[in-house]
Amino acid sequence: MDQLKVKIFADGADIESMKALKQNPMVKGFTTNPTLMRKAGITDYVAFAKEVLVAIPDAPVSFEVFADDFPSMEAQAMEIDSWGDNVYVKIPITNTKGESAVPLIKKLSDQGIKLNVTAIFTVKQVQEVTDALHVDSAAVVSVFAGRIADTGIDPVPMMKESADIMKSKPKAELLWASPRELLNIYHADSIGCHIITVTPEVLGKLKLVGKDLDEYSLETVAMFFKDATAAGYDIPSS
Repeated sequence: MDQLKVKIFADGADIESMKALKQNPMVKGFTTNPTLMRKAGITDYVAFAKEVLVAIPDAPVSFEVFADDFPSMEAQAMEIDSWGDNVYVKIPITNTKGESAVPLIKKLSDQGIKLNVTAIFTVKQVQEVTDALHVDSAAVVSVFAGRIADTGIDPVPMMKESADIMKSKPKAELLWASPRELLNIYHADSIGCHIITVTPEVLGKLKLVGKDLDEYSLETVAMFFKDATAAGYDIPSS
């Protein structure tokens, strides 16, 4: 993993897991969203965010607005931005009505607010966001490559094209979101993606990198045998 250039960001909303991952030198930042927070049982958005920032004061952390109209989104973005210098404000590419957030993205970026533009699924959206970003403002452009792959489309060519588009804004970073397997880390790295979000489950597979495949095969056979024996399975002779 040492040769990889892509940065690994942990994706989740379990505070204890986030604290533990902060000690992992491979993890360079953190992202979360309202869905992950709800699944983790978070009931107080602001209290959770402040607790995270006390535990993680010196690595990028993204928190998302959840309003559905743009004036309210802007107000939430300004408040979230005030929480810390390491905070990135997540803005969805549209609201639930399909109305583009690009004008708001431009307004916030022009003010120097660090943004994480999320829920991007098309190259057209990447182009629109890149055009809107201020050349001197830091930003993350999150393309949901994993969900794109779920539709049967190979996301790698799209991510490569997105990386090329974003070269015009050197302070903006392309993020591979919703990876489905550890191999996606290598996919992201190979096309020049700057960041990939990784769940704790995928991070747990890092110990398998470089594992001898013959040894892995034998371990798998032993697992099947152990579980069949433990279950007491029997196939009587006819």
